[in-house]
Amino acid sequence: MRAYYFDNIPGDQRLPHDSGTPVSDHILKSLGLLHWYIPTSEQNQVDTIAEERDHKNKDTMNVTKQGLGDLFEEKLKSYYEEHMHEEEEIRYILEGTGFWDVREHLSDSWIRCQVDTGDLIVLPAGIYHRFTLGETNMIKALRLFKDEPKWTPINRSDFADVNPSRVDYLNSLAVN
Repeated sequence: MRAYYFDNIPGDQRLPHDSGTPVSDHILKSLGLLHWYIPTSEQNQVDTIAEERDHKNKDTMNVTKQGLGDLFEEKLKSYYEEHMHEEEEIRYILEGTGFWDVREHLSDSWIRCQVDTGDLIVLPAGIYHRFTLGETNMIKALRLFKDEPKWTPINRSDFADVNPSRVDYLNSLAVN
């Protein structure tokens, strides 16, 4: 995984938007974001991480124009809306390229995390983020869940700012 500050230049969200300023693992960890590279030939390591993080269920998502048809552009727009989740988000990339943009809390800057085949990313519950595909326009990823598979975004708002998961997340930043 490669992380850098988003350049904020208008244009296709699927382009790299690399400002040229890298983001260190130290900064990512301070935001609660974790990542590993696990070759697809060694996927049993994904199961180990899932077990350590108490994730019992998983499914596979395929985001492609062929798979989503007329809903493709609409789905991409919904993924790219700034939002948070009440549970941590774990994704293991089986094929393709994508970008998770996460908010750096103090500066409110976007940090772009480029993921490719073999990357595993963990976003903490309560972090504001968004997702888009890369220029290949496809990604296949394993999604890991604590309980039943669900993906419930809570778009950034005054309501989201007081959500218990968001408050817990901000409190965890103060401790770090």
